[in-house]
Amino acid sequence: MDQTILLQQLGILSASDNVAIVSELYDNFSEGNMPDVLAAMDEEIVWQEAEGNPLADGNPYVGPEAVLKGVFSRIGADNEYFKLTDVKLHAMDGNQVLATLRYDSKTRTGRIGNVQAAHLWSLREGKIIAFQQYADTRQLATLAQ
Repeated sequence: MDQTILLQQLGILSASDNVAIVSELYDNFSEGNMPDVLAAMDEEIVWQEAEGNPLADGNPYVGPEAVLKGVFSRIGADNEYFKLTDVKLHAMDGNQVLATLRYDSKTRTGRIGNVQAAHLWSLREGKIIAFQQYADTRQLATLAQ
């Protein structure tokens, strides 16, 4: 049995705790606090960008440093700004949190994006162990041109 589920059943860790962890990660991301974003991740996190997303070329990214270099650094290099907007978090069964959101961005080439996305987060013992992105990859590919 997953220890997070056991902790939830014992009342020690709740689904709302998982939502709070993911919410704090989004807050830290929006503030540019990358050390705390990475600290929320398990050392063996498995990060998957959506198939068709230009950033999926490194899938799966394993470990926080791989996510930093392969995803976050590239987003920063390719965009004048990149904001997560309309973030709504949904507690899922077990150890997962679903986020629905939009990517509001402007690329260095001047393209403006407002892309619909969803993120599925998996947690264990208060750490994020997996991430799966679902996004409008057609828009992402157009923005990357």
